[in-house]
Amino acid sequence: MSHEKPSIELGSGLQIGYGKPIAKLDREIQLGGGTHFLAARNGRGKTTLLRTLARTLKQVSGNFRTQGFLQYLPEDLRFDPEIPAKTIFRAMLPSGRFREAISLAGQIELDVDKPYGRLSTGNRRKTSLILAEFSVKETTGNILLLDEPFSGLDAFARQAFENLWQTSGDKVLRLVSCHPDYDDMLMPSTIVISDGKLQHLRSESQCWSQLKQQLN
Repeated sequence: MSHEKPSIELGSGLQIGYGKPIAKLDREIQLGGGTHFLAARNGRGKTTLLRTLARTLKQVSGNFRTQGFLQYLPEDLRFDPEIPAKTIFRAMLPSGRFREAISLAGQIELDVDKPYGRLSTGNRRKTSLILAEFSVKETTGNILLLDEPFSGLDAFARQAFENLWQTSGDKVLRLVSCHPDYDDMLMPSTIVISDGKLQHLRSESQCWSQLKQQLN
């Protein structure tokens, strides 16, 4: 089925922050479908950039453009503590994706019948990620802005989501803020925020051990 390809374009001169800039962009950045990472030390602007792109926070100056159905998954997303994941999925997912969501939940050992408030941090995160991933639209490009999506997840669940990402081709653009667990994790396309500047670093062999040395 045909669809518009998703894209994010950050214009030269873009400044992000809360009233005053904490990071700025000197050279235009263009992102297309696939997985892109966002790396910075704590407090340097990762969540600020994601909120700006999601339009829940206004940029300090400059412009950006997004194309595609956009979802922002914040790290602190919460649901009614009395409602189980199965009910959340049934209420919020397209009817055709419900069974797929339940199937993945079973694979990653998420108890969809337990009240949300009784789930562990990792299982709450699984609930949010499943909801985001199975809400993507088949008829258009999609953008997923994911803030620390793997926080609290075990390695098996993380691998399951990474496998899902590989099957979506170029119809989904994911910008993923994360703290990698191991030095040799490949991050071939990464926006780095360091010294108050945004830059896009690209290399097929680029890994976390190389990137973290550039963070200030």
